[in-house]
Amino acid sequence: MIGGGPGGYEAALVAAQQGAEVTLIERDGVGGAAVLTDCVPSKTLVATARSASLAAESSALGVRIDGKAIDPSHAGVDLTFVFDRIRGLAAAQSADIAARLVADGVEVRTGNARVVGPGIVEVDGDATAPIAYDTLLLATGARPRELPDALPDGERILTWQQVWNLTELPDHLVVIGSGVTGAEFAGAFTALGVQVTLISSRDRVLPTQDPDAADVVEGVFTRRGMRVLDHARASSARVEGDEVVVTLADGNRIVASHALVAVGALPNTEGLGLESVGVRTTASHAIEVDRVSRTSVMGIYAAGDVTGVNPLASVAAMQGRIAMWHAFGDAVAPLDLSKVSQAVFTDPEIASVGVMPSEVESGAVAGRVYTQQLASNARAKMQGTDEGFIKLVVSPDGVVRGGVIVAHRASDLIHAISLAVSQHLTADEVAATFTVYPSMSGSIAEAARRLHVV
Repeated sequence: MIGGGPGGYEAALVAAQQGAEVTLIERDGVGGAAVLTDCVPSKTLVATARSASLAAESSALGVRIDGKAIDPSHAGVDLTFVFDRIRGLAAAQSADIAARLVADGVEVRTGNARVVGPGIVEVDGDATAPIAYDTLLLATGARPRELPDALPDGERILTWQQVWNLTELPDHLVVIGSGVTGAEFAGAFTALGVQVTLISSRDRVLPTQDPDAADVVEGVFTRRGMRVLDHARASSARVEGDEVVVTLADGNRIVASHALVAVGALPNTEGLGLESVGVRTTASHAIEVDRVSRTSVMGIYAAGDVTGVNPLASVAAMQGRIAMWHAFGDAVAPLDLSKVSQAVFTDPEIASVGVMPSEVESGAVAGRVYTQQLASNARAKMQGTDEGFIKLVVSPDGVVRGGVIVAHRASDLIHAISLAVSQHLTADEVAATFTVYPSMSGSIAEAARRLHVV
């Protein structure tokens, strides 16, 4: 295995379970970017930001300290403590994964690996002989895409992997890019009390998400004080003294203390030696794979962001498992992206699975959609978090095909709809399943009841 992120380490565990002799090579640390710089750190920051928001807004629920309502301006964070905690959690998670790999008999090596010919891998800085393989998995991930006129310096202009270099909260942070990563960081830093300007080249934030869901999140962003610039595009960013000047395509300039560039990712295929064995790549330099993770070369598989299939840790892990089940002749079902649930960890969160409401509304897919607003949910009212909704998508015969949830912990709530999609449950079957009262999940059952056909 070249790459120790979710695709690589999950594949290694499956291969070891199959009785194979397994070597995993990772240059930065077991767990890869997902654990060390991306998913684990960013979602930990989001959790801290959520706590800061609850503290700032808790007076609306009657919370008092010494008989006085909490002043939102006094709700702040100790960034040094927060970032030390984030780095500690990431290191601990990496160590836990490494310990499990070793316990299962996987040999873990550190270094940059490359394929030097059929059946042979070399590791930079490793004095041992080249590694011979019968089966190879490539899971080298991706890196932040950079803009030529806004190159990161790791201090004032940052990628999402460099944010953890900060020693104090920015006075004013400009976030370039309003996709999932940009929106998550923009929302988190706003909740931490930072002045944030979010630059979106589209007509709204989160352009790949359900439009109604994106509207809810953007509304919360602006209510909390974020400045959102829609239909705007950053043409450059440069450091001038202690400031960053971001110039927009229309000539306007934004002066801030820091800028975060979040404009996508590029697959890590350079230097892997793919040309030495003929592994095909796409126009965007991702490794071509089929639904069981095979590349164009027999015996070589690939998983995760390096394949460009779907940049989710859960998908990477499943691709890795599928690859090894296929390689060693175990029972395997091809990857089915229509059943992949995903989430955006803003506050509120957005989670979705399966057929999207827009596909039905455009006529591309036959079906019906019902939207249940959380404003009528008793639990949401109790928690003071009634901004959001649950959408269910059903086929003409009532089978649940997909859904969207906008709510606190939508990433947990979506599992009920994911089960319905994967098991082909009808809306009536979902509606007939007991839910706790009061609960957020009750709105899922309520939406299902509204889709009943007499």
